[in-house]
Amino acid sequence: MITWADRFRLRQYMKASLWIVPLLGLVLGVALAEAASSAENVSWLPKTWDYSASTATSVLSSVVGSMIALLGFVVTIGVLVIQQATGTLSPRYMRLWYRDRLQKAVLATFTGTFAFAYTLLRSIEADSVPNLGVTLAGAAVSLSLLLLLIYLNRFTHNLRPVAIADIVGRQGERVLHQAASQLRPVLLPDGSLPPAGQVVGIRADRGGVIQAVHAAGMIALAARHDCVLVLGASVGDFVPPGGTLVEVRGGTSVPDPRLVMGLVALGVERTIEQDPAFALRILVDIAIRALSPAVNDPTTAVQVLNHISSFLYAVGRVGVHSQYVLADDQGRPRLVLPARPWASYVELAVTEIRDYGATSVQVCRRLRALLEGLLAALPLQCEPSLRAQLTLLDEAVGRTFTDPLRRVNARTADSQGIGGLPTHPAPHDDSGS
Repeated sequence: MITWADRFRLRQYMKASLWIVPLLGLVLGVALAEAASSAENVSWLPKTWDYSASTATSVLSSVVGSMIALLGFVVTIGVLVIQQATGTLSPRYMRLWYRDRLQKAVLATFTGTFAFAYTLLRSIEADSVPNLGVTLAGAAVSLSLLLLLIYLNRFTHNLRPVAIADIVGRQGERVLHQAASQLRPVLLPDGSLPPAGQVVGIRADRGGVIQAVHAAGMIALAARHDCVLVLGASVGDFVPPGGTLVEVRGGTSVPDPRLVMGLVALGVERTIEQDPAFALRILVDIAIRALSPAVNDPTTAVQVLNHISSFLYAVGRVGVHSQYVLADDQGRPRLVLPARPWASYVELAVTEIRDYGATSVQVCRRLRALLEGLLAALPLQCEPSLRAQLTLLDEAVGRTFTDPLRRVNARTADSQGIGGLPTHPAPHDDSGS
């Protein structure tokens, strides 16, 4: 039986696949070529569309050769993108790049045009030429070249770290808002779970990262057995083989473990579908790579911090909880999903950038501006985590900059790192910390 988890993994494979859509284009090209061949004797075609057998053969042969060359060119670009992403950006970004629809449309157009022209070649005879098909092949080549130019324009602009940070940040915010609209937690009177009763652990038969959870299916399953299902880890966490995946609390009976596991998708790495923190992870990866000694580009890290600031603002405004208790139609708690609290998002966003960028004045100044800006814009419940990170930033600056004047400079908030208008100049510091 195909479970929800199997279907989820299949959808993930299809989204990341670079051959399925081009294969569909290949099949469509053959079908259109057959249709064009059957319409070769229609009377409404203009006389300018008449071709000799030799001309049609030359045109279609040229189309076949050019499409093969363009396919090789796009593959070469893909290899360069992979090298760029894994070398200077983040390997985690590749999961998003594989899904680019424009790239798949370009490949599908090339393979479809190739199949269309190649199929028409066999229908050419001395007294029978598919005039409509030859003209359509020329139009398909024009469309292919246009898509190629759009493809080149897009990737030459989107390969910049700041452009990728913008794309990743917006995707993360979209997932965050989707999760906020779908997960409507039940507020229990005492803030705790209902009485546990018997607790039965369902263990994972194989290890993997929790990529997604079918919350509605788990709620319905728990309602049938009158129990509460508690996920053992949050989406994005790795569950080792034999680790507790789900706890079954109370109930009249224990659900079939295979049914429960079929509602939790495990995979080899995280996905962004139900894990907005994965987008933040990619942003931080890009920033700390820019701060590595091999790259040494703190300005890129400062630009990425702009998008991290926007993402954290969205998280703070949406509001996140350490766990979500979801109920059935009768309002009875049925599913408990552990989640990342606000402090976890802030720690992920700031810690590594602070550690790797502590020697950079502009990174320290931009980090301070980020934290102080969030303090001013977000609700009071977000304040403790932000102030804790400000304290850690002060300590890092104190350890790195022993000269009082440089220490004061590094502790000044600047939205551009260096060159912007200081928002909160730091007081003169004659101490050693």
